[in-house]
Amino acid sequence: MKPIFSDKATLILRQMLQSPGREWVVRDFERELGVGRGWAAKVLALLRGKGYLKGEARGRAAFAVLRNGDDLIQEWTRYYDFALNRTHAYYTADSNILPKIKRFFTQSKTDAYALTLHTGANLITNFVRTPNVYLYLHPENFKRISLELRQTLDLKELRQGGNVHLIEPYYKKSVFFGLQKIKGYPLVSNLQLYLDLYHFPERGREHADYLKRILTKKGESFAPKIEAA
Repeated sequence: MKPIFSDKATLILRQMLQSPGREWVVRDFERELGVGRGWAAKVLALLRGKGYLKGEARGRAAFAVLRNGDDLIQEWTRYYDFALNRTHAYYTADSNILPKIKRFFTQSKTDAYALTLHTGANLITNFVRTPNVYLYLHPENFKRISLELRQTLDLKELRQGGNVHLIEPYYKKSVFFGLQKIKGYPLVSNLQLYLDLYHFPERGREHADYLKRILTKKGESFAPKIEAA
């Protein structure tokens, strides 16, 4: 994984892609993301060296504006694959499991999960019919939450296959950046949906391209959108 696509660095990329016309200075990332100035400066230098930034590079008037955001995302897809995540597969005979998952987290009074892949993207596109459910769980309490979820919903653990997939994220710090809520379900940002789908073997590229077209028509690009539950 190239340094600019590492977990911590992508916090900066995600922030810049969310506001592509903004003039950024290093202290913005320290204040808004809690990223150290030295690290932020290094990431900006790497981006500038690859032609992804414009603006003054040095001095008290230094600033950076993202350019070629689409090219940056396409380069990102060459280094990130959903398979980098650790996925745990389970089975349920319940064909209406998704609302029950939402109810579990509502009763737990926590939003410690986010839908992804076709499960999340279908809330925007309704493009790929699939019985499979994919959701990220926060890594710091993955074991506890996954155990409680499995026991409550009677999910059966499998070595392979399954239709409920609990995911330990590769991007532990940044995967939940830009979390959005649609129809009462939390899902990862449009950008993360695109990245996860892009190399996914089951109609992933097709769905990723369709998602991008839908968002472009809406004028949303990869900026997150919050809707009422």
